[in-house]
Amino acid sequence: RATCLFRDRRSLQRVEEKCAAVFRPRPAHASSHESPRMTALYDVTAIGNAIVDVIAQCDDAFLAAEGLTKNSMQLVTQDYSGALYSRMGQALETSGGSAGNTVAGVASFGGRAAYIGKVADDQLGDIFAHDIRAIGVHFDTPALVGGPASGRSLINVTPDGARTMCTFLGAANVLTADDIDPALIEGAAVVYLEGYLFDLEEARAAFAKAAGLAHANSRTIAFTLSDSFVVERHRGALRGFIQAQVDLVFANEAELLALYETDDFDAAAAALSKDTNLA
Repeated sequence: RATCLFRDRRSLQRVEEKCAAVFRPRPAHASSHESPRMTALYDVTAIGNAIVDVIAQCDDAFLAAEGLTKNSMQLVTQDYSGALYSRMGQALETSGGSAGNTVAGVASFGGRAAYIGKVADDQLGDIFAHDIRAIGVHFDTPALVGGPASGRSLINVTPDGARTMCTFLGAANVLTADDIDPALIEGAAVVYLEGYLFDLEEARAAFAKAAGLAHANSRTIAFTLSDSFVVERHRGALRGFIQAQVDLVFANEAELLALYETDDFDAAAAALSKDTNLA
């Protein structure tokens, strides 16, 4: 098992994309209770929050008028996101989300990628599906009918490049174990799990199903802690999941320190190495 540690989230995201594209687990002889490794159809299958990024330019005066804190991210309701969108400038809409951006990186480097995430049967859901497929990622998770609208992140960008994000998760929060396609898990060299989904019991069940399928087929489970606030909310459960299921962990400094409740980076790194049994 491997541990990847980074001092900041931007560096981590760049390496996540590159590492996912080139990572190949070492060939291993299957034990008597494991299935032999099949040739992988995909380099990476990712499971995450399916979010449409809605990106518009603005000035500081717009942020002040909307009562938004510059360079922040907050979760909002569907009604609020609709009202804010109506006041934003001309926007670019594209598939996004943490794991979605990772498989986009895989595809951009020539890798074979698949994605599992939930959108609704609506206009933004269609945009997400079109865009992620257009860059070469396999995506066929059934769209949600009769529930919340597709998730979206309204991103207002000021001239200095600061991004102020208001995110409505919507249908992304309705991912369940039934959405996990065994063929996409069994056929991937690396199964990449987005930590943001750990907030949801149904999504944890989906992770457990994916991990079981992956290990039964000698696949590698990669997990990104995603955010220190996620770690604070689920520290014990996350450590248990990592110890039992995860082969490759992505974490930045803040997330790692939160996981082990320490200010000592080296001590936390050593603790994670023990939890993941470096090989």
